Amino acid sequence: MGTKSRMKFGYKIAVWALTLTLTFLLPANQAFSLEEATVKRAPMTIKDCINTALQNSPNVKKSKLNYESAKADVGISKSVYAPTIGLGTGYNYNKNDTSYTNINQNYYAAEASLNQLIWDFGKSYANIKMQGFNKITALFNFDNTVLTTIFDVKVNYYGVLAAEANVDIAKYNVDMNERNYQRTKAFFEEGIKSKIDLVNAEVYLSDSKVTLVKAENSYKNALIKLNNSMYMAYTPIYEIEDIKSVKQNKGLSPVNFLKIDEKKDISAPPKGVNDAFLISKVEKVDIVTNYKFEEFPYSFEECLDLAKKNRPDLKAYESTLKAMQENLLYVKREYYPSLSGKVGYAYRDLNSTKSLTAAVNLTTNLNVMQVKNDIDKAKVKVELAQNEIDLLNQNIYFQIQDAYVNMLELERQIPLLAIKVKQTKENLELADGRYSVGLGDYIELQDAKVNYNSAQYSYVQTVQNYNVARAALERVVALEQDTAIKIEDIKNEYKKS
Repeated sequence: MGTKSRMKFGYKIAVWALTLTLTFLLPANQAFSLEEATVKRAPMTIKDCINTALQNSPNVKKSKLNYESAKADVGISKSVYAPTIGLGTGYNYNKNDTSYTNINQNYYAAEASLNQLIWDFGKSYANIKMQGFNKITALFNFDNTVLTTIFDVKVNYYGVLAAEANVDIAKYNVDMNERNYQRTKAFFEEGIKSKIDLVNAEVYLSDSKVTLVKAENSYKNALIKLNNSMYMAYTPIYEIEDIKSVKQNKGLSPVNFLKIDEKKDISAPPKGVNDAFLISKVEKVDIVTNYKFEEFPYSFEECLDLAKKNRPDLKAYESTLKAMQENLLYVKREYYPSLSGKVGYAYRDLNSTKSLTAAVNLTTNLNVMQVKNDIDKAKVKVELAQNEIDLLNQNIYFQIQDAYVNMLELERQIPLLAIKVKQTKENLELADGRYSVGLGDYIELQDAKVNYNSAQYSYVQTVQNYNVARAALERVVALEQDTAIKIEDIKNEYKKS
């Protein structure tokens, strides 16, 4: 076997061993192959990320299970109206010894009975209604969990887009400083510029590399937050797709978290470039181009009205109030007796004895002091439920007011910052031209570059803040979201109640 053949064979063995290791070390439902870990996947849209989070979220699953549990409680409460069947059989041995007689009795017996609640003066009906409202509460808690999950994904998705844009800005900044370093070095060797300019160029180049490292680390952290909001602990490599109103330069490679401890040396000075004139490379970093505002379709007053109609947490509190009112009725009716009927049949093989019984019973088991305190407690629960509704109505007003004001303020800032980016770019071109012909100093040139980069960072951050503020407004208004997860057979349940 030749050297190349042995190398290929060794590589295949290594790939197979690593794949096998990943498969056995990772949890069964999260294992992925080496191919999945290294092959670049199609970009994930924001909708893809949301659907992934909804499918993976333990909180969503917990809310759904709570709903199923509440649904079962309704069935349990209704079962009181179903008859209770009693069955029994056994062998009996009796021995009676006296001074005169000795009697032994051995016999088999079988019994069957049917018990039916006839009427309990509305106690069971109140309990059934209470459990029904608890079921509706669980439904709206599920909807609220879904909305919260969607909002978290959106915030982290926009955070990744912003972090990605900041990496692009930092890369362009390194490129500019590398070119400027080469140009200043050439000027110094020709005696046109002083040593201090060359040292400054080296310092600013090092600073730009440090900034790039920090930006790349922030990008990785942003991806980790997005993965966390999607509940993807063992993540294959993927990219995310820009939102439709934002267009970015996709110059980034996906982060491979399997190589999280990878190190590389970036301290080496840049190699020479053919074109060292910075002015020819001063270009706007089109991180966000042609940003389009999709006008928010509702006024502040309309948002308030929509929130009061849509907010699942408000609906949950309203349903809880109705459940507590039914609970109060249930406790008050503890004073009343229960009317029930019973039919029974028994057979004994001793003398072939058969018996048939039928009865109607009116019974009560009442602790007056306990019922009185239960009623007082139930009244307090009703007041607490009403207080929660009043408090949430107040909070909804201020939440919408805060989110709406923030969104409008950021909406006004974005076009102004776009103009600032254009102005600082022009100023950088002028400063670079002056420095190239000896009219400007190095400090003037660096100030122009710093202002240009700062303007771009501010622009990107403001766009991100606007997207988050808009998502926050949609969250507090509880606008309907296009999601792939629903609980069936529950659409009109609240209205019917």
